[in-house]
Amino acid sequence: MRKLLFTLLIGLMAHGLFAQKFYTTSGGELILSLAEINSGDAPTPQNIVRFSPWFNVQSLGNVDFGDHAGMFFGLNVRNVGFIAKDNSTQVKKKYRVYNLGIPVGFKLGNMDSFFVYGGYEFELPFNYKEKTFENEVKTGKFNVWFSDRVPTYYHSVFVGFQFPYGANLKFKYYLTPFHNADFVEKIDGVDVKPYENFETNVFYLALSFTMFRNSKVYYKSSNSHRVVVEY
Repeated sequence: MRKLLFTLLIGLMAHGLFAQKFYTTSGGELILSLAEINSGDAPTPQNIVRFSPWFNVQSLGNVDFGDHAGMFFGLNVRNVGFIAKDNSTQVKKKYRVYNLGIPVGFKLGNMDSFFVYGGYEFELPFNYKEKTFENEVKTGKFNVWFSDRVPTYYHSVFVGFQFPYGANLKFKYYLTPFHNADFVEKIDGVDVKPYENFETNVFYLALSFTMFRNSKVYYKSSNSHRVVVEY
């Protein structure tokens, strides 16, 4: 994974040398998430849509090779998770993590108006929360920093559409299961793997808006010197 990230970064810098335009953008996301659940021989719980408007922020560096193609990379903080309910026991669980993400993607279309994009993101979970409800009454909650209940990192892929005036619609799928199936905890003195037969892959639809775009755009002129244009 380190070699892959290093190779991607080198590629980004190399492309940047030949880019016609470089600029940064930032914004947030409104996320509607679900999960693909495999619970083994046990009944599959009901999957409930989770809405997470907070706290999702992203900052991207954009490299445009021309008017109709480009790439981007950046740094994101994202609140993502899912909700599962066992209808036979009326027990509902809410799971979420805060991730630090490093996305890399390509875009095609009109770089100043409408374009499609897709890419890959490497994410590091740094805070895990789990809530339990019985008959709609909260009976438990805990919050753990750098928890072993989830993997050390996630792999995800995404596709999306950028509309004029900054509106953005994105679909994302996590290739890595949400929980660490090998996690062990003691319950009444017995070692238990709570997520051993509970494999989930989160996916979501996000609406976002580009709230800030830097006022300096760097163009490469014909004589290979960088030109700064402020607006």
